[in-house]
Amino acid sequence: MTPDRPISDLFTQHRPLRSLEFFPPKDDAGVEALRQTATALKRIAPDFVSVTYGAGGSTRERTAQVCEFLRRDFGFTVMPHLTCVGHSRAELGEMADRIHAGGFRNIMTLRGDPPKGQTEFVPYKDGLRYANDLVALLKAKHADFCLGVGGYPETHPEAPSPAADLENLKRKVDAGAAFVTTQMFFDNDLFYRFVDRCRATGIKIPIVPGIMPVLTLKQIQRFTAMVGTSLPPQLVKRLEAAGDNHEAMEAVGLDWALTQIRDLLARGTPGYHLYIMNRAKGALALAAGLAA
Repeated sequence: MTPDRPISDLFTQHRPLRSLEFFPPKDDAGVEALRQTATALKRIAPDFVSVTYGAGGSTRERTAQVCEFLRRDFGFTVMPHLTCVGHSRAELGEMADRIHAGGFRNIMTLRGDPPKGQTEFVPYKDGLRYANDLVALLKAKHADFCLGVGGYPETHPEAPSPAADLENLKRKVDAGAAFVTTQMFFDNDLFYRFVDRCRATGIKIPIVPGIMPVLTLKQIQRFTAMVGTSLPPQLVKRLEAAGDNHEAMEAVGLDWALTQIRDLLARGTPGYHLYIMNRAKGALALAAGLAA
């Protein structure tokens, strides 16, 4: 199969890009459900999709399986995630070679979260400590890799300060990252201020906002607590007003996300990345809303 086109080339077209994030299912039934989701989402022709990678490589084989069939059977440009967790430098190099040999040219490059049960990141034996180290390793192995990295509008939870967090991001960019995709946020002003601070720091590459349509209040409160993202009081109030009606709650989440995306595109962002939780409904509804 022809090698994938670098996502960096898509940004030169100066049009908003739409990307989606999948996570590898735990079993074969989940894989089949994901195929059905991908079939539905093919209608909206995402510019690229990404596939997450479990802590310590816990979904390594499933990630490879999902990446392969999304690329082969659906024609998506696929960006596998790769993390430092649980791998030596040599193993990461071997994985880079396999990814490249498979025709993939785009990787979401992350340090990764500590494995379950651990609260602090500890580098693997002869492994890497920081995402910028992984960016440098991947670019040294294959210069034609296009590498995305993570950004945090509300600061990474482990960063000692917003300034230190930006310095860390700048190191990833200087090591060879081609674009930034942000953690979820629910207040666009936080994103705009983050972009301004990035530009002032000398980070000039595209910064793609990450959007998660809310499904339930309890779920989003759990997610935001893990990643240090705030929930606007107005959004919480609207979700609480939906009570136990999950359909009403989901409608609130979609409306909030649609309002966010419309504003972001009007302000000239290079596109948006949807955290869809392997569900087609929200992405399809947002695509329809944006086309209306």
